[in-house]
Formats: sequence, structure tokens, C-alpha cells
Amino acid sequence: MRKIGIIGAMEEEVSILKKHMKDTKVSKIASTEFCEGILEGKQVVVVRSGIGKVNAAISTQILVDRYQVDAVINTGVAGSLRNEINIGDIVLSTDALQHDMDATGFGYEAGVIPRMECSIFQADEGLLLKAKKVCSELIPEVGVHTGRVVSGDQFISDSRKKKWLLQNFAGYCTEMEGAAIAQAAYLNKIPFLIIRAISDKADQSAEMAYSEFEELAIKNSVTLLTGLVPQLS
Repeated sequence: MRKIGIIGAMEEEVSILKKHMKDTKVSKIASTEFCEGILEGKQVVVVRSGIGKVNAAISTQILVDRYQVDAVINTGVAGSLRNEINIGDIVLSTDALQHDMDATGFGYEAGVIPRMECSIFQADEGLLLKAKKVCSELIPEVGVHTGRVVSGDQFISDSRKKKWLLQNFAGYCTEMEGAAIAQAAYLNKIPFLIIRAISDKADQSAEMAYSEFEELAIKNSVTLLTGLVPQLS
């Protein structure tokens, strides 16, 4: 791959990556800073998109239009939707969808985007397999899961909502950007992968757990990403 776009929602998720980069050049586009340079020998553009699906989609499109990236990787934290997925574990996306897309009043199923052929966006299998391999080599003590990422403009901290997401969408984790990045990548016909380190259990304990375990979750996702980038060609 000639150039890789890396998106994190928060500064904490990208600042460590930026410290590892060389020959950097920062440009501000749509009120957002894009940091272009070399990471582990590869050309990358790292951006803090801001929180939420709109911010994430805008940043993805800019990466495509202005920087002509060949792939997009989204890194960050998420809430677990399954008992076997613990805080500190990593979820690698097999696919992604928007759980808050609701056109049921028009007869569509929940999560279906009206008048689009696809509402569930498939992650790149090659990126997924390489990420799994890097996890086993660099952070073997961390649980790694592959499955569906469900996204919405909501911080999930309610057991009833968590149960609904699992029952209706079979999600592995929930967050606020990934599916928007996935949709933008799909429309632009470029590969993507979502990497999520688990910071909370997406229930009533979520707010407390997030504050306590955010740093650990980010550390795990950064370790994975810095190991993955050199493997991309």
C-alpha cells in the first residue's frame, strides 16, 4: 500500500502515534488537523476526526480526496457487548453497521440504510488476518476477538440498550465512528479495518470503567497498530 489513512476519534488515540512518526507535515482541513509522515517505514496520514459519525465520515472522505490513501484503519476504544469480551481485549472488525439508522417507519429493518444496496460493510480480510497475527505476536496476553462493530451517535451505558444491540445486530462491541468510516470506505472502494480496544462493558458501569481503563485500552490498540503498519504492502 502506498499510503495508509489512520483515524482516531480523540487526541489520546492518535497523539502516541504522532510521536512515533517522522518527517511530519500538518495541514488543517475542515477544522481538522491531518498529520502526514512516516510511521514504521510506511507513508501514513493520521487524523483526530472528533467524536461521532459525521466527523468520522468527513475525515475519511478528506483522506481519500486530498491524500489518495489506499486503505483506512480506524483505531480507538469501544464498549463490549458480550460477556466473553473483557476490558482491555481487542475487537477486530469483520464488518460494521449503524445501529441508530432507523427507517422502520418506511418498512425497513433497523440498521438498514434506505436506497442503498449495502448497509453492512465488510472489512478487508487481508488487513484483518494481518492484524490477528500481529496481536498474537506482540500482545499475546490480550484477548482478541473478530466480529461485528456497531456504531451510533450514542455512548451506550444501559444494560437494556446493550441487550438490544446484541439481539438485533449480533454486535461484538459498540462505539461512535467505525461504521461511518466503513461506509465512506465502501463508497470509495478502498479497504478498511476497525480496531477497537475495550474500555468498558457498555452497561451502568460504563462511565466509571471508561475513565479507569481508557489508558490501557488505548495502549493496546497503539501497540497493535504500530506493529501492523510495517506489515502492509
